[in-house]
Amino acid sequence: MGIPNEAARRHLRYCITIALLLILLVGLFLLNIGLGSVTVAIGDIGKILLGQGENLTDHDIIWKIRLPRMMAGILLGGALALSGFLLQTYFNNPIAGPYVLGISSGAKLVVALVMVIALGRYYTVSSAVLISAAFVGAMITMGFVLLVARVVQRSSMLIVSGVMIGYICSAITDFIITFADETSIVNLHNWSNGTFSATSWEDVRVMAVVVVITSFIVFLMSKPISAYQFGESYAQNMGVNIRLFRVLLVLLSSVLCAGVTAFAGPISFVGIAVPHLVKSLLGTAKPLIVIPACFCGGAIFCLGCDLIARTAFAPLELSISSVTAVFGAPVVIGMMLRKKERA
Repeated sequence: MGIPNEAARRHLRYCITIALLLILLVGLFLLNIGLGSVTVAIGDIGKILLGQGENLTDHDIIWKIRLPRMMAGILLGGALALSGFLLQTYFNNPIAGPYVLGISSGAKLVVALVMVIALGRYYTVSSAVLISAAFVGAMITMGFVLLVARVVQRSSMLIVSGVMIGYICSAITDFIITFADETSIVNLHNWSNGTFSATSWEDVRVMAVVVVITSFIVFLMSKPISAYQFGESYAQNMGVNIRLFRVLLVLLSSVLCAGVTAFAGPISFVGIAVPHLVKSLLGTAKPLIVIPACFCGGAIFCLGCDLIARTAFAPLELSISSVTAVFGAPVVIGMMLRKKERA
């Protein structure tokens, strides 16, 4: 009787946690719609979403500005959390993440280079080009990180190397942006610091295709990821092709990171903090449960931080990366202290 009861308690905990995450996501969704420089009453939100609102100004604010921005926060926040989860699985390190390992900075560097060249020649840059550029940058940086991982044995040295790579890429990006056209330098500067502003429905459609398809593939890999968490030997005995599996982890995490960087710039600490928080809330690391919960948690984290970035010092707006760092960095510090205590 003890085992079934314990299994039932775990199942109940999973259900309650997922339900609370969904409720929190819906609550933040409504708050993001209603709050801002112009406040929209709760009673009017439903009417506007159903196309029954009479106030054209509120209608345009919600449908043309806030909803696309919120959808970007949901999709890209979920993508960042999943990218961090995949990197933590690959390196078997809870502090691994696209921002800390410098992968986001590498993607930002190549995107900034493409944008500066295109804007300087008055070319328009499509979403596909931006994502491709970000993917190339992410893969180049990932290559350096993997090379360092082969040389160094200590995980702390890997993290330090990733941070140094990120600083180098960010410095080069800042140098490149100084040569941008004066009319474009403000937008480039805002993008390089991380922002969901100026997101259009066309951007949302493209990022939805990239993020949803990639996330679905990650979910389908739940079983081999679960086996890999017990070690490479165990995964091989379970029939997992380790070489192909590791390549897929790198590619999928890079695609997710590239999608985020192309549209919103580098966003810090989400990929580290959210997977840790989700696993702590669920009390498990089972990918079948953690993967959808991570996506939901990343969406919640970014929606909440974006709400603070928009409203805390309105009409001034903070960069999303600054706010995520304020809330994400303490989580990472707590993880390191707990890991030291266990050691």
